Amino acid sequence: MNNTNKAKAWSEAKDYVMITIAMLSYCIGWAIFLLPNNITTGGVAGVTSILYWATGIPVQFSYFVINAVLLLFALRILGWKFCVKTVFAVVVLTVAVGIVTENYQSHLLADQPFMAAIIGSVFCGCGVGLGLSNNGSTGGTDIIAAIVNKYRDISLGRVILICDVIIISSSYFVLKDWEKVIYGYVVLYVTAFCIDQVVNSMRRSVQFFIISDKYQEIGQRINKEPHRGCTIIDAHGFYSGKEVKMLFVLAKRRQSDVIFRIINEIDPSAFVSQSAVIGVYGEGFDRFKVRRQKSKE
Repeated sequence: MNNTNKAKAWSEAKDYVMITIAMLSYCIGWAIFLLPNNITTGGVAGVTSILYWATGIPVQFSYFVINAVLLLFALRILGWKFCVKTVFAVVVLTVAVGIVTENYQSHLLADQPFMAAIIGSVFCGCGVGLGLSNNGSTGGTDIIAAIVNKYRDISLGRVILICDVIIISSSYFVLKDWEKVIYGYVVLYVTAFCIDQVVNSMRRSVQFFIISDKYQEIGQRINKEPHRGCTIIDAHGFYSGKEVKMLFVLAKRRQSDVIFRIINEIDPSAFVSQSAVIGVYGEGFDRFKVRRQKSKE
């Protein structure tokens, strides 16, 4: 197995590990804090919660069935890669929720439903955001949000928020308690906020300008380890009057430490400038999302 295949295999394995952690986080928020306190969340989880309160059907069963139907529709649009990881996420969450609901009998924050709503929504939002950042999701409205986000530059959290308002409002017909509905709206807002924060933090990029006499060695190492391309720019030192070569590098923020380590190992006296960028589009980063203009008749 060559280095490229090893890197791809490691990337895939990392995605599945992170998706597992994401689903466990969502499970904690939903099954431990929200469901026992009769607080509705959004998406399929909210629908299955309402069905559970109304009919007693275990949430893990209805959750799995509804997501299976939605995934059939999403398969063609989002592709096998997204759907396979989403199926994995749905299975992990289904199993985790089943284990928790059957074995965990404690009722945390029974007399503090607002705190239960806040803590539960933070766990759920971080879980959804982490899952989406690693090419997976919890299914349901996350699938709808992923489809919209693929073609339009719209916040994932905002799409999910819009889709889930009706679900939260409909919980009144089962719970007959407007206070619980309001807590559900709080859950929606905090969840959407956490999703955006997690997704944006995972996608943040940085740019480097590196001036060094050993620019070729530095560039080769950056190509191999963080697998980022480098552009050589011809520059002229105003003070020294010398012609110099400057490397221009775009990378994910989490790769900054690797790049600094490479520079320090090769040329500790190199001049380095690092700055954050709002967005990077192209191969290895995000795709362009351009709104199509309607043709005038």
